[in-house]
Amino acid sequence: MVRRIIQLIGLLFGGMAGNWVHSWTSGGAIWNQPSFDMLQRSSSYYMNVAIGAVAGVVLATLASGRIIRFLQSGADRAAQMPLKDLTAAAGGLLVGLVLSVLLYPAISGLEGPGVLLPAALSLGLGYLGMQVAWHKREELAAATSALFEARKAPAPEEENRGFEEHKILDTSVIIDGRIADICKTGFIEGTLVIPEFVLEELQHIADSSDLLKRNRGRRGLDILNKIQKELDVRVLIYEGDFEEISEVDSKLVKLAKALRGKVVTNDFNLNKVCELQGVSVLNINDLANAVKPVVLPGEEIIVQVIKDGKEHGQGVAYLDDGTMIVVEGGRDYIGTTMEVLVTSVLQTSAGRMIFAKPKLLEKAL
Repeated sequence: MVRRIIQLIGLLFGGMAGNWVHSWTSGGAIWNQPSFDMLQRSSSYYMNVAIGAVAGVVLATLASGRIIRFLQSGADRAAQMPLKDLTAAAGGLLVGLVLSVLLYPAISGLEGPGVLLPAALSLGLGYLGMQVAWHKREELAAATSALFEARKAPAPEEENRGFEEHKILDTSVIIDGRIADICKTGFIEGTLVIPEFVLEELQHIADSSDLLKRNRGRRGLDILNKIQKELDVRVLIYEGDFEEISEVDSKLVKLAKALRGKVVTNDFNLNKVCELQGVSVLNINDLANAVKPVVLPGEEIIVQVIKDGKEHGQGVAYLDDGTMIVVEGGRDYIGTTMEVLVTSVLQTSAGRMIFAKPKLLEKAL
């Protein structure tokens, strides 16, 4: 197909060359426009045009192989070019051709050799535009990208509206369990991020030989399962890890910096580390202290003493939310449920600690 097109072009140019030869041999100017008046055409005219057309076809046939290889080489080179380079070259060529079209009315009336000027101008301006765009392709690509980004960039209020902040859960807040209730109420916005290294720590705790640790680990896994399946909240399992860091708390801080998120915890030490590192932190204990009704001294509550306290004769009990109650003289009541009288309350970022004494002792006094 390409060979046929080349031969057709050779036929046309050969016929035009025969017409010019006829004009020259008959005393006319070569650069004059060819005449199409049937009365002005002689037999020599047709012979010259025919000889020129045949010669053009022969020359085109002989040169078609090289022309086809040249075109194929150009197509292969264009196919291997990056899209931005090809686009820049095509754009420059188009600009050059458009400029030549705009200049055509000013030179269309030339005679003699000037009739070739429009074609030469089109070739020259097209090539010049292509070369300039090729050498400036990097700058053109950068300018185009900046233009599209400027058009697509949302307004500041739209960007803030569409941004979903990441809330990164640590091991302690998962085991605590209250995070599920907070998510259920809708107070936690954005995406909950559960790092894989936190899951590994939970699994390690759940596989512990210590009964208390094992129960805490399993409770944490149950809480995560509840959050994922029962609550209408977006959960992201972060599979990355910071192998150069061994401490889970340090990994959480680094992840929060990378995601520009907030750490959700009830660990007092992690809370302080986040503050020192400039990472935002949401402390569940602070939230509980803010919304929970204050237990006042003199109130009576029912608790179960489960273990010894640090001081002699003390017993330790816990409320349903994990608040520790130190019962003075409660060591003798370990394992029993009893009514105690609150004597004082200590509130810190590490949680609330309630001091109480058995109501039986109060009645005895």
